Amino acid sequence: MTVLTSTTTEADVQPLNPASSGDFGHFGPGWRGSLRASPSFLAVLTLGLIAVQYALTLRRADFDDPDVWWHMRNAQVLLEQHHLVRQDLYSFTVAGHPWVNSEWLSEIPFYLAYRVLGLSGLKAMTFVLPTILMLLLLYLCYQESRNFKASVFACCLASFLAIVSYGPRTIMFGYILMVVLLIILQRFRTGGRAPLWIIPPLFCVWANSHGSWSLGMILFFIIGISGLFGGRWGHIESSRWTPSQIRKLAFTGAASVAALFLNPYGWRLVNYPFDVAFNQKMNVSHVAEWVSVNFQDARGTIVFGVIIALLLIALLRDRQWNLADLLMLLFALHTALAHIRFLVLLAIVLSPMLAKLLDFFPRYYPEKDTPRVNMAVMFAGIAVMLFFWPRPQAVQKALANGYPTGVVSYLKTNPPQGNVLNFYLWGGFIDWNAPDVKVFIDSRVDIFEYAGVFKDYLDLLGSDSLVRRLDPILQKYNIRYVLFPPGDTKNSLLGDSGVTYLLEHDSRWKVLYRDKVCVLMERVDSKSF
Repeated sequence: MTVLTSTTTEADVQPLNPASSGDFGHFGPGWRGSLRASPSFLAVLTLGLIAVQYALTLRRADFDDPDVWWHMRNAQVLLEQHHLVRQDLYSFTVAGHPWVNSEWLSEIPFYLAYRVLGLSGLKAMTFVLPTILMLLLLYLCYQESRNFKASVFACCLASFLAIVSYGPRTIMFGYILMVVLLIILQRFRTGGRAPLWIIPPLFCVWANSHGSWSLGMILFFIIGISGLFGGRWGHIESSRWTPSQIRKLAFTGAASVAALFLNPYGWRLVNYPFDVAFNQKMNVSHVAEWVSVNFQDARGTIVFGVIIALLLIALLRDRQWNLADLLMLLFALHTALAHIRFLVLLAIVLSPMLAKLLDFFPRYYPEKDTPRVNMAVMFAGIAVMLFFWPRPQAVQKALANGYPTGVVSYLKTNPPQGNVLNFYLWGGFIDWNAPDVKVFIDSRVDIFEYAGVFKDYLDLLGSDSLVRRLDPILQKYNIRYVLFPPGDTKNSLLGDSGVTYLLEHDSRWKVLYRDKVCVLMERVDSKSF
């Protein structure tokens, strides 16, 4: 790896081209080289990585992220009514409350996919986004290691960490932009030149797409600050930036920070990630994706095993750690262990380092390649994926296993004449499918936490206080209808519902609608609790 020192000028260093060395060097640079590589074994390995994303996509429960529904509703308002959502439009508990939609830009692709292909379009997005992410990560790993087989292996391993965020989730756009950022910075670190001008617009798009831009900004400053120190400390080394590089990075950093404020919500959108970290305590402590890694489950075992293996390989091969890489790894590891949703961050930061440590993997030998066999394998693999891709009926059936699809028609023909207490995970689904019904709560936790609604909902579900707290909360919000899972459900997405059990055995309530997923109940006497 070419490293700039204080005596190296940028004119002495040529930017590295991934096609000019390593396994792809046999095919030449540019798109012509990529075309020549298309029937090679390297293409088979790439399809194998795509197949891993395919398998993980099929393995995930369909639409198990409840946010996608209100994301699409927001995009619908934007594209059809030509204004952003700036206050709550969907609930009766916080109606009109000011709200910052920090993901407004990344909601649009999901809405358009649904408009074109319906539920199949959403399902396709759950495959397309992880695939784009892993192909970009493969490029980054190869850029670092110049060993394609090691890079594919590292990305396959990363996929099993990143699966925690697979699904129709806006955060995937943030992670894709994160890899693009690291590709640019890696070129700048190793080649001396890179299109840094892309980074400020990238952060502008990122800030309007997802709050994960704050993680990218931290990585940017870790890389920038690490280059201010030069030297070697045991197994840790760092090369100092040249004065010209420092000026370029400083200008890029300042321009990127300024670009964050180019958004329709101003400083409030920029402040949102910090508001989540410091003010939304109940959100962070009670929502599943914010919990810490459990080392007793499979995912925790993978994390522990990968880190131990990485350290052992580094020690046995007597490798030096780059200071910036080490600091990014420590930051990603701490963040991922604290909150499971950031395992994707760990996968992204870890993969290039792992690919570089695994450069002992056998290189690609073009003289031993068999293009015709490779093409047959790839066509067969694509045919298998197309054959097993779920049809629209299967997608609809899977949706009906976790969401109250049946009661939506009932609510449209029998509009509720009062307030509805709904199950938390179904709020967004009702927002999208029955927009005339105002919900009690949905998964926009922030706005409901501010108003105290989320706390009341958690109190309602607390098994030790359910009997004592149920009637006061129903009375506080003047609840006439309750839409919850059946009390005996075993569906892990739905959970057991003591609320349903109590109300079914209360003479003041009657069942209006029931199926295997949900129960809709109405209070018989609207004046009595």
